[in-house]
Amino acid sequence: MSQPDLDTWRTQVGQWLATVLEPAREPDSTGDTPDLAVFHNLPDEEERLLLERCRAYQRARFDAGYQALTLPRENGGAGLSAAHAAAFAQKEAAYRVPPSTELISVTVRLVGMSVALFGTAEQRDVYARAFLRTDLLACQLFSEPGAGSDLAALRTRARQEGEDWVIDGQKVWTSGAQFAHYGLLLARTDPDVVKQAGITAFLVPMDAPGVEVRPIRQMSGGTSFNEVFLSGVRVPDRLRIGRPGQGWEVATTTLAFERTASGTGNRRKGGTFSDVLALARSLGRTGDPLVRQRLADLYIRAALRTATVDRVARASAAGDRPGPEASLTKLMASDLLTRTGQTAAELMGARISADTGEPGTFAWTQHLLGAPGYRLAGGTDQIQRNLIGERVLKLPGEPRVDRVPFSELSGN
Repeated sequence: MSQPDLDTWRTQVGQWLATVLEPAREPDSTGDTPDLAVFHNLPDEEERLLLERCRAYQRARFDAGYQALTLPRENGGAGLSAAHAAAFAQKEAAYRVPPSTELISVTVRLVGMSVALFGTAEQRDVYARAFLRTDLLACQLFSEPGAGSDLAALRTRARQEGEDWVIDGQKVWTSGAQFAHYGLLLARTDPDVVKQAGITAFLVPMDAPGVEVRPIRQMSGGTSFNEVFLSGVRVPDRLRIGRPGQGWEVATTTLAFERTASGTGNRRKGGTFSDVLALARSLGRTGDPLVRQRLADLYIRAALRTATVDRVARASAAGDRPGPEASLTKLMASDLLTRTGQTAAELMGARISADTGEPGTFAWTQHLLGAPGYRLAGGTDQIQRNLIGERVLKLPGEPRVDRVPFSELSGN
């Protein structure tokens, strides 16, 4: 099927956005302090209200045919090119999109996409569509206390009993688990093969007996992350995603979607260059040559990140699964967040540690306390550098000593 003319389609997108959203305001046009938190720090009731605002927009976008733009039509997407997706993001940036959450991003851009790619026709119709439209919300049950960067070392087990799988284990750092309807879970189903080969993916109902969600209090004050304990949780085989043992492929594809999503500028995370510039102006520091140098460096890095996101998107064929290039955008995004916070802290000095009443100052503590976590989410900076080195630059890989059945590894 031929692709619609990009210029004509871009005009149509702008016309539709104008019917559902208000134009964006200039960053400092109202005098309001922007939300500088990298991770939300909201009471549950406010978080639910925010989720409903986000879901209303996602549903409107899905119904208008603008959701999952590069996903093939046979998988429930729009089947458009990466250039169309980039054009939509550019047009959308001119409007006041409801501030999204980690759970919305995980549901739409990770779990929804993965179920659409790996699920059966029935799973795509029942679940992928509901995730992409946010009729159902989904969290990601991947990381464990002993399996973070080395996710393939996970120890959550699933054993088959008739038509069900019985799952026991623990997951951690699960964003939005307290609000999710389902979780995309990885569990070890065969310990007698190498660790990557014995993993299977499942959709787990979060209200199933044996599922317990415990919030984790972050140093920024919020509880957007959770521990999830699974004790004898029974999941029907119809909720298995992909073949038994295909979980690692599901995981790597989902993580690549996550890194792509983390690196893009579609969802505000923390402060931006514009916020730092506004801060420097309010403090009367823009005449300082050292400050100007730091601002210029930050601006250049922000522009380079935007250009890299655009280049990676345009280099991808429509519908292709994201590859290791996604690690570039993720690494640049976490680096930019860190440098943005550091520059703001240098501008304010000791004033950043206390609320002096000056507008737009103490709010930066939310950015500073959240930015380190972003260097871990979706794969640490070190993991991204390994992926870039081995899979993009084709450098020699690190020595592997775990190419034996998982059951033979120490401690298993």
